[in-house]
Amino acid sequence: MALLLAGVVGSVVPGLPGPALSVAGVVGYWWATGYTAPGPVALAGLVLLGLVGLAADWLAAPLGAKAGGASTRTTAIAGVVGFAMLFVLGPLGVLVGVGGTVFALELRDSGDVDASLRAAAATTAAVLGGALAQVVLTGAMLVGFLLAV
Repeated sequence: MALLLAGVVGSVVPGLPGPALSVAGVVGYWWATGYTAPGPVALAGLVLLGLVGLAADWLAAPLGAKAGGASTRTTAIAGVVGFAMLFVLGPLGVLVGVGGTVFALELRDSGDVDASLRAAAATTAAVLGGALAQVVLTGAMLVGFLLAV
């Protein structure tokens, strides 16, 4: 249960693998009960929710950057800067680091302020959307787990 709660919290705290913690909680409970609870259908559904949450965690920012027109190089650099800024400004640092990096690098490469702003906005929205998706999915895992056991 503690891992499921940590998964929900970890979904909003950058750097913590919220969905992975939730999956570990479900699978750990299943193992501790001798593979009897939750049942196979509930287990599969809960693990699937966790895997979708992991995909949202890993893919939201790169897909948002690409949708906004950012290059692959810009996307990769923004991910590294966002991670580093987490330790400087906390969760706000991720947004500032990713959005600012996408804007600065795209502006340097293209010279187009509007296109750079669109790419930065799309990337920032995707990061926030990915976090929201993780909260919803890990919350659904917690509720589903409580209903299943």
